[in-house]
Amino acid sequence: MNHPVEHYVGRFAPSPSGPLHAGSLVAAMASYLDAKAHDGRWLLRMEDIDEARSAAGAAADIVHTLAALGMQWDGPIRVQSESLPDYQAACARLDGLVYPCGCTRREIADSGVGIAADGAAIYPGTCRAGLAPGKIARALRVRVPDAGTASEFIQFEDRWLGRQSQYLAREAGDFVLKRADGYWAYQLAVVVDDALQGVTHVVRGADLLESTARQIYLQRLLGYPVPVYLHVPLVCTADGEKLSKQHGAQALDLQQPLPELQRAAGFLGLGTLPATSVADFWPQAQQAWLQRLQQQR
Repeated sequence: MNHPVEHYVGRFAPSPSGPLHAGSLVAAMASYLDAKAHDGRWLLRMEDIDEARSAAGAAADIVHTLAALGMQWDGPIRVQSESLPDYQAACARLDGLVYPCGCTRREIADSGVGIAADGAAIYPGTCRAGLAPGKIARALRVRVPDAGTASEFIQFEDRWLGRQSQYLAREAGDFVLKRADGYWAYQLAVVVDDALQGVTHVVRGADLLESTARQIYLQRLLGYPVPVYLHVPLVCTADGEKLSKQHGAQALDLQQPLPELQRAAGFLGLGTLPATSVADFWPQAQQAWLQRLQQQR
């Protein structure tokens, strides 16, 4: 039995840098099951904001793979590379909080402020008061509230992991909205995309958990609704690295779609489902997903 949530809109937002693999299938399945189990809409978005990393034909391959696995999206596919004016408009609305930064990655790392939970060096605020003489603007950053102020503290309830919090100034620092290579940064693009697509529930991998506080900060600044978040565990390699194309992840075998689905369901804690076809798999998985979420509470 489904559990309706008023106006539920979820999404799956892969980067078309290669074919879907076991790790990306887990994220896709979790977002799809959560939307369908709550009688919601499930949208598809191609996050190709970093066009240099996009592989030719990968977006079409992802679309084909999802369809072959029985996953149907609701509405048109949003493509980030076709949405650049939306990001520019959002950045312009933050005027007064956005400033040019001339620091290199090495300079930021050498500042010794610290390392954020996602592995990035925390920005020390070098260019907050203006570019130093001889410096050239490389990126655009947004100011976060000063350390020790109430608005610096971001807290949210993750539906899988429980209560999460972050002190923006101390744990992230002023972060990039437009990169030195001219591309809009993920943090801004995903916030604008989710708002314009009407996304109410974000279900994604736990590697993006540390980005959430920054995204909530931007949502508040821009007057956007804050979605409900759920971060699922990551599929990892034998040496503990996130399974990815860079770490040898293999494309899904579409000649045997049901075993691929069963493995992803097992990883999500849904047990061994008795489905004998892709069509049988999805209603069984929806019910198992709801039961799994109830155990999380």
